[in-house]
Amino acid sequence: MRQGLLALCLFLYAAFVMADGKALHDKACMQCHATLMGGNGNAIYKRPDSRITSFKRLQGQVASCALAADVMWHPEEQRQVVDYLAKQFYSF
Repeated sequence: MRQGLLALCLFLYAAFVMADGKALHDKACMQCHATLMGGNGNAIYKRPDSRITSFKRLQGQVASCALAADVMWHPEEQRQVVDYLAKQFYSF
């Protein structure tokens, strides 16, 4: 019973973090990405020539983009965006 409850709590926490990461990403990133990709902002993550080949590179790219976009995310928020992207687009 305890293991089931713990698993449920972890699942709900992960879903909450993913939702926050998506919301932060969509608010701060999608307009620029859509401009770069001709309207489809998510296409930037599916390019065959993607430079993102590891979780570490993804962390660096998110930090770099946040700086360029003048986004003032707290470290936890930046981690949520990285986690969202890793799970949604990169399967790290």
